[in-house]
Order: sequence, then structure tokens, then C-alpha cells
Amino acid sequence: MTHINMRPTNARKRHPLSINAFLRKIAQPVNHPLPRSGLPMEDRLMTARQLAGYLNVSERTVLNLVQDGALPGVKVGNQWRFRKAMIDTWLDDQMLGLTPRVVEPTPHPAPRKMLELRSCFEPSHVLADLVATTKTGVISELAAFAAGLGLVRDDTWFVGALIKRENVMPSAIGQGLAFPHTLRRHPEQITRPFMVVGRSRAGVDFDALDGQPTHLFFVLGLRYEELHLPWLARQVQMLANAELVDTLLHAPDAPTIYQALLSAEAPIAGL
Repeated sequence: MTHINMRPTNARKRHPLSINAFLRKIAQPVNHPLPRSGLPMEDRLMTARQLAGYLNVSERTVLNLVQDGALPGVKVGNQWRFRKAMIDTWLDDQMLGLTPRVVEPTPHPAPRKMLELRSCFEPSHVLADLVATTKTGVISELAAFAAGLGLVRDDTWFVGALIKRENVMPSAIGQGLAFPHTLRRHPEQITRPFMVVGRSRAGVDFDALDGQPTHLFFVLGLRYEELHLPWLARQVQMLANAELVDTLLHAPDAPTIYQALLSAEAPIAGL
């Protein structure tokens, strides 16, 4: 008999975990590598033990989380199995606060140089006045913008990849903010790691959690998994500042938006 726990709902919070436990997985090898098979890595199934190694937490923690409905898994017989792609999406949602949080961010800084805005964000990466008025239109406009900057090889591919992630879970977290990104990293399509920022003064319905229009879009285009979660965590932490969001909404131009983000990053990154 197969029991499927596809998406966490109403998860109890008796197992809070430091976000650093999850970020440590990018710096250490998986303790229990997946067996070789012909399947792509994202389609392979992990045991509870393998997932514990992947996340650098105890096997008991993994079992508690999935039994509470806080972690997506499939029960085959008496054993839980976990699809890597679903786990990675769940981690994304945790960083963005899109699922009931069982990991709690801490102020412990990630490696500085890899996460500095200047490493993948330039003044030219800001589109201060989006023209699009629909969700698909915004994604297409931002993808074309990134392609025009030479950041992605194929804007049609990028549009499809961003929409695919949105169909799993919208990236708009409320408060006028969205963080569109792809489900997986594609180094063959990304010429160099980047973040582009778009602003819609009027706001766009982006399926936000609070039902309000979304005004600010932070599109991540990273080549490797190692930076994805730390970057999401950094941006969410920085934009939790309501004063910064207000500054970005009312900034007169792209250079002002760029400088406001750099200034807001400094105290978080210890720059």
C-alpha cells in the first residue's frame, strides 16, 4: 500500500530547525549517496537515512517531519521515500515562507564573497518600470530583459522554466514581493550568475499569499545549487525590512533602486 504526502499542510512546529543545518548541506558531501541508476538525479528516490544525510539532520528528525505532514514524502509499505526534486522545491518554499516553516532563519552569515550582491547584481540589472500587467507578461518581460543583458542564452527557455516553478508554487510571498526562479539550476543556459530586479508601480496579480498586487520582482539566475538556498535566504532576510521595500517602491529610477539594495545588504552581510 502506498501513502503519499505530497505537500506539507498545517505542519506542527515541534521540530524547529536552524536554517544553518540546511545550508551546511551545500558545504559537505551527502553522507549516504544515492545509488546509481539511469534516472536523472532529481527523479531519484531517497530513503529517510539518505535524506537525513542530504539535509545534515538526524534520521529521527526526518521521520518526525514527514509524519507531521511538514515534509513531502511517499510511503511505500512501511518505508518513507523522498523524491529529490520535491525536497529541493520544499526547501525553496521554506526559505520564502510559502509553507509552514519548520526551519528558522538565524543571523549567522553565509560565506561573504559568494553572496555579495555585487557578485551577480549590477546597476544595469534593474528594470524600474515594468510595462506588463499580467503574471505571464511580467515573466516574459523580465526573461527578455535578462536575455538582452546576455545573462541567459534563450529567453524562451527561461520563460518556460520560470513558469514551471510558478505552477508548482507561486513565488510571490506577499507584501508586494516575488522571487521568481527555476526549479533546478541550468548552467548550460545561464551565462553567468545573476539577479535582475523588476518594479511595477501599479502592481500585478502574481498569486501572492496575501492576495495583494506584487510590485517588486527579484529574479534569480544561478548556475549551481550550492548558491541557490543561501541566496534566497539572504534576499528574504534583507527584504523583511519594510522601510527598504517602501524605498524601492518609491525610488525615482533604477540607480536609486540598485544603491538602496546595496546599502541594505551591508549590515546583514557585515560589509
